[in-house]
Amino acid sequence: MSSITLTARVSPSAKDARRGVVRLHPEVLDALGLRPWNAVQLTGARVTVALAAAAAVGSPTGVVLLDDVALMNLGLAEGAEVGVAPVQVSAAQRVVIAGSRIARATVAPETLRLALTGKVFGTGDSVSLLPQDVAPTTTGNAVEVRRKLSTAIGMTWTNELITIAATEPAGAVAVRPSTVVEWRDGGSPEPAAAPVAAPPAPVEQPSEPVVPVADLVGSRDTAKRLGEWLRLAFDQPDLLRRLGAEPHLGVLLSGPSGVGKATLARAVTADIGAELVELSAPSVAALEPGAAAKRLQDAINRATSAQGNRVLLLTDVESLLPGTEPPPLATVALDAIRAAIGSDRLAVVVTSSQPQSIDPRLREPGLVDRELTLGLPDDATRTDLLRVLLRNAPLADDVQLAEIAERAPGFVVADLVALCREAAVGAALRHRDDTADPRIRQQDLVDALASVRPISMSTSDNLQTGGLTLDDVGDMTEVKQSLTETVLWPLQYPDSFTRLGVAPPRGVLLYGPPGCGKTFLVRALAGSGRLNVLAVKGAELMDKWVGESERAVRELFLRAANAAPALVFLDEVDALAPRRGQSSDSGVADRVVAALLTELDGVEPMRDVVVLGATNRPELVDPALLRPGRLERLVYVPPPDAEAREAILRAAARNTPLASDVDIPALAADLDGYSAADCAALIREAALTAMRESLAAAEVSATHLTTARQAVRPSLDPAQLASLESYAHSHRT
Repeated sequence: MSSITLTARVSPSAKDARRGVVRLHPEVLDALGLRPWNAVQLTGARVTVALAAAAAVGSPTGVVLLDDVALMNLGLAEGAEVGVAPVQVSAAQRVVIAGSRIARATVAPETLRLALTGKVFGTGDSVSLLPQDVAPTTTGNAVEVRRKLSTAIGMTWTNELITIAATEPAGAVAVRPSTVVEWRDGGSPEPAAAPVAAPPAPVEQPSEPVVPVADLVGSRDTAKRLGEWLRLAFDQPDLLRRLGAEPHLGVLLSGPSGVGKATLARAVTADIGAELVELSAPSVAALEPGAAAKRLQDAINRATSAQGNRVLLLTDVESLLPGTEPPPLATVALDAIRAAIGSDRLAVVVTSSQPQSIDPRLREPGLVDRELTLGLPDDATRTDLLRVLLRNAPLADDVQLAEIAERAPGFVVADLVALCREAAVGAALRHRDDTADPRIRQQDLVDALASVRPISMSTSDNLQTGGLTLDDVGDMTEVKQSLTETVLWPLQYPDSFTRLGVAPPRGVLLYGPPGCGKTFLVRALAGSGRLNVLAVKGAELMDKWVGESERAVRELFLRAANAAPALVFLDEVDALAPRRGQSSDSGVADRVVAALLTELDGVEPMRDVVVLGATNRPELVDPALLRPGRLERLVYVPPPDAEAREAILRAAARNTPLASDVDIPALAADLDGYSAADCAALIREAALTAMRESLAAAEVSATHLTTARQAVRPSLDPAQLASLESYAHSHRT
């Protein structure tokens, strides 16, 4: 095998970063007998493999361009010599992966396989989770992979590295649809393609008791409508034909995750006396295409061969029929569903929590052309649901289910089931030594609220309030009143707005100098309002990939709608929505602003969602965002005056023993130019000064505070304050 020694240089191209790609001069490719995107073996302190592509015109002949991960796999630094040679790549039968705890806990093996698609690697190599979407032969769905990884790990998924612990066979390998990918710590591997002679996989059947229709609190109207459709299609097909309609039924049940879509379908099917055949679309989509098609056809065959009326239930259909880059299997699945709907006495019901992500072909006339939507339960519905879920549990006299329901905004049925289970566990732990009369108390349910996170918030950055409320915020009377009217009233008193015939404000812009308590106010607001808060910094939504930033904005507001009543807190909103036409980022910021405006004031109005933006540079925010119907209320958070500084100092020194010579009012009056953060830092620095004198110090004296003032200087900029005051004066509402 021929080999050429080249000098390692870090590739300047972000396109190739962490994708297992090296760039070689075209003459080097010819000398090694390689075509672009063939695999090469790289030899340094250790051996690794990568895909070789042609370098840009004008690149040095004796240089190989690689990224930091490839250099790490080689055990070399930039400028070292690397041996480059062709290598034969085998199809991997099995790949064992090692990774961080968060990756092992959240990333499914099937997602790992998609992230590895198109890459080559060997045992011991470190590999990033970034999709290989630069090689022309890549078959993975890069957009779907990014979405899954971002949901599982968060915004830092692009920095996550995994290690190839073992491969079968050994040597350079690449994953294929039939490759089994598994975590080294015993995580469940994804199902591999079944051999031709293997028996068909069993069709899934509901494993939990069927809920009576009468217990479908909040969904009885939807259940009644679905039952009417099914009875009409099954019992009166001739009537439909005489009226010019075919007695074939395909229904999409949509709604947030955990709201009870599959439960409703099972309940209605049992209520009308039909037989249910259920299949989980994600479990089918995880299989190799041939095995997946067979699994789907087996379910349809079972449904069509049964006697009497039958309902085929396909759950989470978006995973099998994605709207973006649908795989070839999607066409086969659509044909199979079309044939099933055309069968007599057979109805098809599919469920989805992301109906906008479904292949639009599924909803064409003659297929799944009817839709029912299940909404989020309100306070009264949650109270009734808790009453049904706890009707067989012994409750103490102090249990107030209405209060628990009010303190569980955004909870769906699955969340309330988890809440009741957690409360029962807490009660059982309390009654371990006394089992005479075990009962669930109100405190058990309250404690369960602290440990159960609603499904709608499972992938979100939830703002930690630390028990703060607006009552804990000193001074700022006008600011607190404005926030209460704009944020809390629309969510707590929607009937008052309806009665007066006015639409509640959509959002508010909180602005003021740095360190003056804007984020503190939001935490207090969240603690006062008993609402879900989705907090995100503006820069976190920006992504270099075309369309990814806009998608992140859409998903943020979708999560907020599913967690309603909710507050979307956009910190540093000037970075997310700068003035359009003034950026140099290929129009990414402009498109993000457009997406944000669409979500705030688009065709589909937000319900029970309020947006709060915070910035210390309000003049940089796009003016369109501040018009009525968007962030229409502008609230200025001024720097603290002497009275406010006194309250801040007392709060910061609440747990710090102060000597008798410390005069807090006089100190506060002398701290002109200090922000709230500066005042808190002053107390902290004074305590450290006392510790420097003696680790046995028991109190902080006035001398310590005087010394601390030499280290903690006022951070408020007079020019910025003047600019903000002028902006506030010209934008008073």
